[in-house]
Amino acid sequence: MTLYLPFLDPHDIAFPDVNQALVEPDGLLAAGGDLSVQRLELAYRSGIFPWYSDPDPILWWSPDPRCILDPAQAHTSKSLEKYMRKTDFAVTWDQAFAEVIQHCSDVRRRQTGTWITPEMIAAYCQLHRLGKAHSVEVWMDGQLAGGLYGVSIGRAFFGESMFSLRTNASKIAFTYLSRQLAKWSFPLLDCQVHSAHVASLGAIEVCRAEFLAILKQAIAQPGPKEWRFDW
Repeated sequence: MTLYLPFLDPHDIAFPDVNQALVEPDGLLAAGGDLSVQRLELAYRSGIFPWYSDPDPILWWSPDPRCILDPAQAHTSKSLEKYMRKTDFAVTWDQAFAEVIQHCSDVRRRQTGTWITPEMIAAYCQLHRLGKAHSVEVWMDGQLAGGLYGVSIGRAFFGESMFSLRTNASKIAFTYLSRQLAKWSFPLLDCQVHSAHVASLGAIEVCRAEFLAILKQAIAQPGPKEWRFDW
């Protein structure tokens, strides 16, 4: 059976209806287009995200089910709580976005090949400059030890990737992120696709329709005026 995959017009940022996404591979919706700020913002608002590897065209996804986390329900293990009490570290917002996304790309490249291409890095750094993408950094001994980055619209945070150069550093970043989002009453931290790691942190799977309903409510609410930790 031949499957039809829409190829996006580079001059038109519109996406197909997410309900047209393929079942196999799960959630593949369209190809092509670009990574302009306008298209990326529309994608996230529509429950869509880019995920591809060079030399493939840009691929756009909206999987069903969707892996999400209510920040107020995030799980921190007892061992991590003990580690944080005994370890000297600092956590910051948006102090090293470019370094964080580059480290995320480097880690993926060493493992199985990265989807965080130079084109992606440039696009998300532009989102960051416009205040639409954020990073959490963990510092140990004055050095960047781990972190994560993602996109935020209203009170929805779309997690993209994380990395660790020191033990538990990415878990610390995620813990600080989820606790601060809960403090700001964010109802949604989008984890995109299921993995054992995000499930251990409290993420669950919901159907696409439920995800879109939560997303609609979350992005309609005003986001924080200042990105800082206050807990």
